[in-house]
Amino acid sequence: MNETAPLPRVRAEIDLAAVRHNVRALRDRAPRSLLMAVVKSDAYGHGAVPCARAALEAGAAWLGTATPEEAFALREAGIEAPVLCWLWTPGGPWRRAVELGVDVGVSGLWALREVREAARAVGRPARVQLKADTGLGRNGCQPEDWPELVGEALAAEAEGTLKVTGLWSHFACADEPGHPSIALQLAAFREMVAYAEKEGLDPEVRHLANTPAVLTLPESHFDLVRTGLGVYGVSPAPELGTPAQLGLRPAMSLKASVALVKEVPGGHGVSYGHHYVTEGRSRLALIPAGYADGVPRHASGRGPVLVGGAVRTVAGRVAMDQFVVDLGRDTAREGDEAVLFGPGDGGEPTAEDWARAAGTIAYEIVTRIGVRVPRVHLNA
Repeated sequence: MNETAPLPRVRAEIDLAAVRHNVRALRDRAPRSLLMAVVKSDAYGHGAVPCARAALEAGAAWLGTATPEEAFALREAGIEAPVLCWLWTPGGPWRRAVELGVDVGVSGLWALREVREAARAVGRPARVQLKADTGLGRNGCQPEDWPELVGEALAAEAEGTLKVTGLWSHFACADEPGHPSIALQLAAFREMVAYAEKEGLDPEVRHLANTPAVLTLPESHFDLVRTGLGVYGVSPAPELGTPAQLGLRPAMSLKASVALVKEVPGGHGVSYGHHYVTEGRSRLALIPAGYADGVPRHASGRGPVLVGGAVRTVAGRVAMDQFVVDLGRDTAREGDEAVLFGPGDGGEPTAEDWARAAGTIAYEIVTRIGVRVPRVHLNA
Protein backbone atom coordinates (compact mmCIF):
# COMPACT_ATOMS: atom_id res chain seq x y z
CA MET A 1 0.00 0.00 0.00
CA ASN A 2 1.36 3.44 -0.94
CA GLU A 3 1.41 5.90 1.90
CA THR A 4 0.92 9.59 1.24
CA ALA A 5 4.20 11.41 1.66
CA PRO A 6 4.11 13.95 4.48
CA LEU A 7 3.99 17.59 3.51
CA PRO A 8 7.28 19.46 3.92
CA ARG A 9 7.59 22.06 6.66
CA VAL A 10 7.12 24.86 4.16
CA ARG A 11 7.35 25.08 0.39
CA ALA A 12 6.86 27.51 -2.46
CA GLU A 13 5.00 25.95 -5.37
CA ILE A 14 5.78 27.61 -8.70
CA ASP A 15 3.33 27.00 -11.55
CA LEU A 16 5.40 27.21 -14.73
CA ALA A 17 2.21 27.01 -16.80
CA ALA A 18 1.28 30.34 -15.20
CA VAL A 19 4.68 31.77 -16.18
CA ARG A 20 4.13 30.70 -19.78
CA HIS A 21 0.60 32.13 -19.74
CA ASN A 22 1.84 35.47 -18.41
CA VAL A 23 4.57 35.76 -21.02
CA ARG A 24 2.04 35.16 -23.77
CA ALA A 25 -0.37 37.68 -22.25
CA LEU A 26 2.36 40.32 -22.01
CA ARG A 27 3.49 39.63 -25.57
CA ASP A 28 -0.09 40.28 -26.67
CA ARG A 29 0.14 43.72 -25.03
CA ALA A 30 3.25 44.59 -27.10
CA PRO A 31 2.79 42.60 -30.32
CA ARG A 32 5.34 44.58 -32.36
CA SER A 33 8.13 44.30 -29.78
CA LEU A 34 10.39 41.52 -28.60
CA LEU A 35 9.93 40.57 -24.95
CA MET A 36 12.61 40.29 -22.27
CA ALA A 37 11.76 38.17 -19.24
CA VAL A 38 13.65 39.56 -16.25
CA VAL A 39 14.85 36.73 -14.02
CA LYS A 40 16.92 38.70 -11.53
CA SER A 41 16.87 37.80 -7.84
CA ASP A 42 16.28 34.13 -8.71
CA ALA A 43 13.34 35.12 -10.92
CA TYR A 44 11.80 37.27 -8.18
CA GLY A 45 12.09 34.28 -5.85
CA HIS A 46 10.53 31.81 -8.29
CA GLY A 47 13.66 29.99 -9.51
CA ALA A 48 15.67 31.59 -12.30
CA VAL A 49 16.55 28.65 -14.53
CA PRO A 50 13.13 26.91 -14.63
CA CYS A 51 11.35 30.24 -15.09
CA ALA A 52 13.79 31.36 -17.78
CA ARG A 53 13.17 28.18 -19.72
CA ALA A 54 9.40 28.51 -19.33
CA ALA A 55 9.51 32.14 -20.50
CA LEU A 56 11.57 31.24 -23.56
CA GLU A 57 9.16 28.41 -24.38
CA ALA A 58 6.33 30.96 -24.34
CA GLY A 59 8.09 33.30 -26.76
CA ALA A 60 10.39 35.52 -24.71
CA ALA A 61 13.34 36.55 -26.89
CA TRP A 62 15.65 37.95 -24.19
CA LEU A 63 16.42 37.38 -20.53
CA GLY A 64 17.46 40.07 -18.06
CA THR A 65 19.47 39.91 -14.85
CA ALA A 66 20.85 42.45 -12.41
CA THR A 67 24.13 40.85 -11.34
CA PRO A 68 26.78 39.14 -13.46
CA GLU A 69 26.53 35.98 -11.37
CA GLU A 70 22.84 35.69 -12.24
CA ALA A 71 23.65 35.94 -15.94
CA PHE A 72 26.48 33.42 -15.71
CA ALA A 73 24.21 30.89 -13.96
CA LEU A 74 21.87 30.97 -16.96
CA ARG A 75 24.74 30.24 -19.33
CA GLU A 76 26.06 27.48 -17.07
CA ALA A 77 22.59 25.90 -17.20
CA GLY A 78 22.88 25.71 -20.97
CA ILE A 79 20.62 28.68 -21.79
CA GLU A 80 21.90 30.35 -24.95
CA ALA A 81 19.27 33.08 -25.44
CA PRO A 82 20.42 36.72 -25.35
CA VAL A 83 20.96 37.89 -21.77
CA LEU A 84 21.39 41.49 -20.58
CA CYS A 85 23.09 42.10 -17.21
CA TRP A 86 23.03 45.69 -15.96
CA LEU A 87 24.38 46.06 -12.43
CA TRP A 88 28.17 46.36 -12.49
CA THR A 89 30.82 47.71 -10.14
CA PRO A 90 34.46 48.52 -10.84
CA GLY A 91 36.63 45.43 -11.23
CA GLY A 92 33.64 43.25 -12.10
CA PRO A 93 33.91 40.00 -14.06
CA TRP A 94 33.79 41.69 -17.46
CA ARG A 95 36.04 39.10 -19.10
CA ARG A 96 33.70 36.25 -18.15
CA ALA A 97 30.75 38.19 -19.56
CA VAL A 98 32.55 38.70 -22.86
CA GLU A 99 33.51 35.03 -23.03
CA LEU A 100 29.90 33.94 -22.40
CA GLY A 101 28.37 36.43 -24.82
CA VAL A 102 26.42 38.27 -22.12
CA ASP A 103 25.26 41.78 -23.01
CA VAL A 104 26.47 44.25 -20.40
CA GLY A 105 24.76 47.48 -19.38
CA VAL A 106 27.08 50.47 -19.43
CA SER A 107 26.16 53.78 -17.80
CA GLY A 108 29.51 55.60 -17.67
CA LEU A 109 32.97 55.88 -19.16
CA TRP A 110 34.62 53.85 -16.40
CA ALA A 111 32.49 50.83 -17.27
CA LEU A 112 32.98 51.24 -21.01
CA ARG A 113 36.74 51.34 -20.51
CA GLU A 114 36.78 48.26 -18.27
CA VAL A 115 34.71 46.15 -20.65
CA ARG A 116 36.83 47.38 -23.55
CA GLU A 117 39.98 46.14 -21.82
CA ALA A 118 38.30 42.81 -21.10
CA ALA A 119 37.36 42.45 -24.75
CA ARG A 120 40.97 43.10 -25.80
CA ALA A 121 42.14 40.40 -23.38
CA VAL A 122 39.59 37.86 -24.62
CA GLY A 123 40.13 38.70 -28.27
CA ARG A 124 36.46 39.12 -29.18
CA PRO A 125 34.13 42.12 -29.11
CA ALA A 126 31.99 42.75 -26.05
CA ARG A 127 28.24 43.15 -26.41
CA VAL A 128 27.36 46.47 -24.78
CA GLN A 129 24.07 48.27 -24.15
CA LEU A 130 24.35 51.95 -23.28
CA LYS A 131 21.92 53.06 -20.60
CA ALA A 132 20.58 56.60 -20.54
CA ASP A 133 19.36 58.31 -17.38
CA THR A 134 16.20 59.94 -18.70
CA GLY A 135 14.98 61.00 -15.27
CA LEU A 136 15.03 58.06 -12.86
CA GLY A 137 18.22 59.34 -11.24
CA ARG A 138 19.62 55.90 -10.59
CA ASN A 139 21.88 54.01 -13.01
CA GLY A 140 22.34 55.46 -16.49
CA CYS A 141 24.26 58.23 -18.23
CA GLN A 142 23.12 61.82 -17.78
CA PRO A 143 22.14 63.66 -20.99
CA GLU A 144 25.04 66.10 -20.72
CA ASP A 145 27.51 63.18 -20.55
CA TRP A 146 25.81 61.18 -23.32
CA PRO A 147 27.83 62.61 -26.25
CA GLU A 148 31.13 61.62 -24.63
CA LEU A 149 29.89 58.10 -23.83
CA VAL A 150 28.52 57.66 -27.34
CA GLY A 151 31.74 59.01 -28.86
CA GLU A 152 33.94 56.58 -26.94
CA ALA A 153 31.60 53.69 -27.78
CA LEU A 154 31.89 54.56 -31.47
CA ALA A 155 35.69 54.58 -31.19
CA ALA A 156 35.61 51.16 -29.53
CA GLU A 157 33.35 49.83 -32.27
CA ALA A 158 35.78 51.15 -34.88
CA GLU A 159 38.66 49.23 -33.30
CA GLY A 160 36.54 46.09 -32.98
CA THR A 161 36.53 45.78 -29.20
CA LEU A 162 32.81 46.12 -28.72
CA LYS A 163 29.44 46.25 -30.44
CA VAL A 164 26.69 48.48 -29.09
CA THR A 165 23.73 46.12 -29.19
CA GLY A 166 21.25 48.26 -27.32
CA LEU A 167 20.20 51.70 -26.12
CA TRP A 168 17.90 51.75 -23.12
CA SER A 169 16.52 53.50 -20.07
CA HIS A 170 14.07 52.90 -17.23
CA PHE A 171 10.89 54.67 -16.09
CA ALA A 172 10.52 56.15 -12.62
CA CYS A 173 6.72 56.33 -12.41
CA ALA A 174 5.24 54.08 -15.10
CA ASP A 175 3.07 52.51 -12.39
CA GLU A 176 1.37 55.91 -11.92
CA PRO A 177 -0.45 56.57 -15.22
CA GLY A 178 -0.50 60.26 -16.07
CA HIS A 179 2.51 61.16 -13.92
CA PRO A 180 4.24 64.13 -15.61
CA SER A 181 7.64 62.40 -15.53
CA ILE A 182 6.46 59.75 -17.98
CA ALA A 183 6.15 62.05 -20.99
CA LEU A 184 9.39 63.81 -20.06
CA GLN A 185 11.31 60.54 -19.88
CA LEU A 186 9.84 59.31 -23.13
CA ALA A 187 10.87 62.52 -24.89
CA ALA A 188 14.37 62.40 -23.37
CA PHE A 189 14.84 58.79 -24.45
CA ARG A 190 13.81 59.54 -28.03
CA GLU A 191 16.20 62.47 -28.13
CA MET A 192 19.14 60.50 -26.72
CA VAL A 193 18.52 57.57 -29.06
CA ALA A 194 18.26 59.92 -32.03
CA TYR A 195 21.59 61.53 -31.13
CA ALA A 196 23.35 58.16 -30.81
CA GLU A 197 21.99 56.97 -34.14
CA LYS A 198 22.87 60.24 -35.86
CA GLU A 199 26.45 59.80 -34.66
CA GLY A 200 26.57 56.32 -36.19
CA LEU A 201 25.42 53.75 -33.61
CA ASP A 202 23.13 51.04 -35.01
CA PRO A 203 21.80 49.01 -32.05
CA GLU A 204 19.84 45.79 -32.30
CA VAL A 205 17.29 46.92 -29.72
CA ARG A 206 16.00 50.09 -28.09
CA HIS A 207 13.99 49.59 -24.92
CA LEU A 208 12.35 51.62 -22.18
CA ALA A 209 9.13 49.86 -21.13
CA ASN A 210 8.92 47.84 -17.91
CA THR A 211 5.88 45.78 -16.90
CA PRO A 212 3.57 48.73 -16.02
CA ALA A 213 4.58 50.51 -19.24
CA VAL A 214 3.84 47.36 -21.22
CA LEU A 215 0.35 47.40 -19.71
CA THR A 216 -0.40 51.12 -20.05
CA LEU A 217 2.02 52.89 -22.44
CA PRO A 218 2.09 51.37 -25.93
CA GLU A 219 4.02 54.41 -27.21
CA SER A 220 6.97 53.28 -25.06
CA HIS A 221 7.34 49.76 -26.42
CA PHE A 222 10.06 50.34 -29.08
CA ASP A 223 11.98 47.20 -30.22
CA LEU A 224 11.94 45.39 -26.89
CA VAL A 225 9.96 45.47 -23.66
CA ARG A 226 11.33 44.35 -20.28
CA THR A 227 8.84 42.44 -18.16
CA GLY A 228 9.68 41.53 -14.59
CA LEU A 229 7.00 41.05 -11.95
CA GLY A 230 4.31 40.58 -14.60
CA VAL A 231 6.02 37.39 -15.78
CA TYR A 232 5.24 35.90 -12.38
CA GLY A 233 1.62 37.04 -12.42
CA VAL A 234 1.75 39.73 -9.77
CA SER A 235 0.31 43.17 -10.47
CA PRO A 236 3.03 45.86 -10.47
CA ALA A 237 0.66 48.25 -8.72
CA PRO A 238 -2.82 47.79 -7.23
CA GLU A 239 -3.91 50.97 -9.04
CA LEU A 240 -3.37 49.25 -12.39
CA GLY A 241 -5.65 46.36 -11.50
CA THR A 242 -5.57 42.90 -10.00
CA PRO A 243 -3.67 40.15 -11.79
CA ALA A 244 -6.96 38.77 -13.10
CA GLN A 245 -7.97 42.19 -14.44
CA LEU A 246 -4.60 42.43 -16.20
CA GLY A 247 -4.90 38.95 -17.67
CA LEU A 248 -2.15 37.53 -15.45
CA ARG A 249 -1.99 34.54 -13.14
CA PRO A 250 0.16 34.45 -9.98
CA ALA A 251 2.71 31.65 -10.26
CA MET A 252 3.78 31.25 -6.62
CA SER A 253 1.89 29.65 -3.76
CA LEU A 254 3.48 29.58 -0.30
CA LYS A 255 2.30 26.66 1.83
CA ALA A 256 3.22 25.11 5.17
CA SER A 257 2.29 22.04 7.18
CA VAL A 258 0.59 22.72 10.52
CA ALA A 259 3.09 21.66 13.19
CA LEU A 260 0.92 21.67 16.31
CA VAL A 261 -2.68 22.24 17.38
CA LYS A 262 -3.46 22.73 21.06
CA GLU A 263 -6.14 24.13 23.32
CA VAL A 264 -5.37 27.03 25.62
CA PRO A 265 -7.49 28.89 28.15
CA GLY A 266 -8.79 32.41 27.79
CA GLY A 267 -6.29 35.10 28.68
CA HIS A 268 -3.36 33.10 27.30
CA GLY A 269 -0.56 35.15 25.76
CA VAL A 270 0.68 34.16 22.31
CA SER A 271 4.22 34.62 20.94
CA TYR A 272 6.87 37.17 21.95
CA GLY A 273 5.70 40.20 23.87
CA HIS A 274 2.18 38.81 24.37
CA HIS A 275 0.81 41.31 21.84
CA TYR A 276 -2.02 38.85 21.35
CA VAL A 277 -4.02 37.33 24.23
CA THR A 278 -6.85 34.83 23.70
CA GLU A 279 -10.29 36.16 24.54
CA GLY A 280 -11.62 32.77 25.61
CA ARG A 281 -10.74 29.12 25.39
CA SER A 282 -9.20 28.61 21.95
CA ARG A 283 -7.34 26.25 19.70
CA LEU A 284 -4.00 27.53 18.48
CA ALA A 285 -2.32 26.25 15.31
CA LEU A 286 1.44 26.56 14.94
CA ILE A 287 2.64 27.37 11.40
CA PRO A 288 6.34 26.45 11.03
CA ALA A 289 7.46 29.40 8.91
CA GLY A 290 8.83 32.72 10.04
CA TYR A 291 10.78 35.75 9.01
CA ALA A 292 13.85 33.59 8.29
CA ASP A 293 11.71 32.03 5.56
CA GLY A 294 10.52 35.39 4.28
CA VAL A 295 7.28 35.80 6.23
CA PRO A 296 7.34 39.54 6.99
CA ARG A 297 7.55 40.36 10.68
CA HIS A 298 5.81 43.66 9.85
CA ALA A 299 2.68 41.59 9.19
CA SER A 300 2.54 40.42 12.81
CA GLY A 301 -1.06 40.50 13.98
CA ARG A 302 -2.28 41.17 10.43
CA GLY A 303 -0.99 38.55 7.97
CA PRO A 304 -3.73 36.31 6.52
CA VAL A 305 -3.49 32.49 6.31
CA LEU A 306 -5.93 29.89 5.00
CA VAL A 307 -5.99 27.06 7.52
CA GLY A 308 -8.71 24.80 8.83
CA GLY A 309 -11.06 25.84 6.03
CA ALA A 310 -11.03 29.57 6.74
CA VAL A 311 -8.75 32.58 6.42
CA ARG A 312 -7.23 33.43 9.80
CA THR A 313 -4.95 36.23 10.93
CA VAL A 314 -1.49 35.82 12.44
CA ALA A 315 -1.93 35.90 16.21
CA GLY A 316 0.82 37.96 17.80
CA ARG A 317 4.34 38.34 16.47
CA VAL A 318 5.88 36.46 13.59
CA ALA A 319 9.01 34.80 14.99
CA MET A 320 12.11 33.69 13.11
CA ASP A 321 10.85 30.18 12.36
CA GLN A 322 7.15 30.11 13.20
CA PHE A 323 3.95 31.95 13.96
CA VAL A 324 0.55 31.12 15.44
CA VAL A 325 -3.04 31.48 14.29
CA ASP A 326 -6.03 31.36 16.62
CA LEU A 327 -8.63 28.90 15.33
CA GLY A 328 -11.16 29.87 17.99
CA ARG A 329 -13.36 26.80 18.45
CA ASP A 330 -12.66 25.50 14.94
CA THR A 331 -10.53 22.44 14.40
CA ALA A 332 -7.41 21.55 12.46
CA ARG A 333 -4.90 18.75 12.72
CA GLU A 334 -1.15 18.46 12.65
CA GLY A 335 -0.09 17.97 9.05
CA ASP A 336 -2.96 20.00 7.60
CA GLU A 337 -1.98 22.41 4.88
CA ALA A 338 -1.79 26.13 5.63
CA VAL A 339 -1.73 28.43 2.61
CA LEU A 340 -0.12 31.80 3.21
CA PHE A 341 -0.71 33.03 -0.31
CA GLY A 342 -1.47 31.85 -3.81
CA PRO A 343 -3.49 32.90 -6.87
CA GLY A 344 -6.60 33.39 -4.72
CA ASP A 345 -8.74 30.95 -6.70
CA GLY A 346 -9.44 28.77 -3.69
CA GLY A 347 -10.18 31.59 -1.27
CA GLU A 348 -6.58 31.75 -0.09
CA PRO A 349 -4.85 35.10 0.47
CA THR A 350 -2.67 36.58 -2.25
CA ALA A 351 0.78 38.14 -2.20
CA GLU A 352 -0.95 41.52 -2.47
CA ASP A 353 -2.93 40.74 0.70
CA TRP A 354 0.35 40.13 2.53
CA ALA A 355 1.82 43.30 1.04
CA ARG A 356 -1.05 45.33 2.48
CA ALA A 357 -0.68 43.60 5.85
CA ALA A 358 3.04 44.36 5.94
CA GLY A 359 2.80 47.90 4.53
CA THR A 360 4.95 47.05 1.52
CA ILE A 361 4.63 45.99 -2.13
CA ALA A 362 3.98 42.57 -3.60
CA TYR A 363 7.45 42.59 -5.21
CA GLU A 364 8.96 42.29 -1.74
CA ILE A 365 6.64 39.51 -0.61
CA VAL A 366 7.63 37.08 -3.37
CA THR A 367 11.31 38.02 -3.61
CA ARG A 368 11.94 37.74 0.12
CA ILE A 369 11.01 34.04 0.37
CA GLY A 370 14.18 32.57 1.87
CA VAL A 371 16.67 30.05 0.55
CA ARG A 372 15.63 27.37 3.06
CA VAL A 373 12.16 27.26 1.48
CA PRO A 374 12.26 24.64 -1.30
CA ARG A 375 10.82 25.64 -4.66
CA VAL A 376 8.61 22.99 -6.19
CA HIS A 377 8.14 23.65 -9.91
CA LEU A 378 4.88 22.39 -11.35
CA ASN A 379 3.91 21.90 -15.01
CA ALA A 380 7.49 21.84 -16.24
